[in-house]
Amino acid sequence: MATRVEEAYSERDQTVNAKGEVTEIEIPYLVFEAENEDAALAAARSKAASHTVSGMVLDEVEVTERVNRDTWKVKAIWKDEDSDDPDDPDEDEETTSFAFDTGGGTMHRNQSLKTVSKVPNDAPDFNGAIEVDNEGNVNGVDVTMPVLNFTETHTMNGSRVTTSYKKTVAALTGTVNSSSFRGFSAGEVLFLGASGTKRSKKPNAPWEITFRFAVSPNQSSLQVGKLKVSNKKGWDYLWVRYADKVAENRKNVIKEPVAAYVEQVYPTGDFGNLGLGM
Repeated sequence: MATRVEEAYSERDQTVNAKGEVTEIEIPYLVFEAENEDAALAAARSKAASHTVSGMVLDEVEVTERVNRDTWKVKAIWKDEDSDDPDDPDEDEETTSFAFDTGGGTMHRNQSLKTVSKVPNDAPDFNGAIEVDNEGNVNGVDVTMPVLNFTETHTMNGSRVTTSYKKTVAALTGTVNSSSFRGFSAGEVLFLGASGTKRSKKPNAPWEITFRFAVSPNQSSLQVGKLKVSNKKGWDYLWVRYADKVAENRKNVIKEPVAAYVEQVYPTGDFGNLGLGM
């Protein structure tokens, strides 16, 4: 026999919010001559899909009871797509929270800021080159560098968080600000990326998105041995080329900085396209 579905009108239920608006309707069905639960669900889903419930969308269909061998009770639930969910933030309200830390980052230094002392007094002066081995290699040392890390968490209306917007955020990841951002000069802020969560299927339901940034200050008049670097943006990379030189004691060959290079290693980006303001 063909599966038959009938609505159980006496058990129909609905939910209203504090404004008296209907936000959810439950319609139970009796499904007859269904061999198993899957067949009962499929028949009830087909029946429910043919119903039009004003202002509602079909959210889910579930079996609530097996009455006998081939008779089932199935419940279909419709929800108001535009209704306010008391457990979610207001879809039109956009909020922001901030956090920061100064844990810093690390960098490899081949050149010191200053040689404080050397023993014995006639030991060769390497002009600030760090840890020069017997082969004349400048090995350097890893040091903590001043980096300010900060995050901003924004609650955004779902209508703003389109596929195009997500692509824009992804493209800006790993870029440095091309203009002033959050009070920092161009070149000082590196965008580390963003992560977002959404707790509703509604198209306009809010997204909670956390944006991560790191700040390294721009520098000027950097002394590298006897060389002076006029400017270095925060996320540019400085490296030094060394050449052999006879030490003043005429006993040793030392490494002397003969050239310094400032390299741009991150592309610049327009952070205004993040939609956070500048």
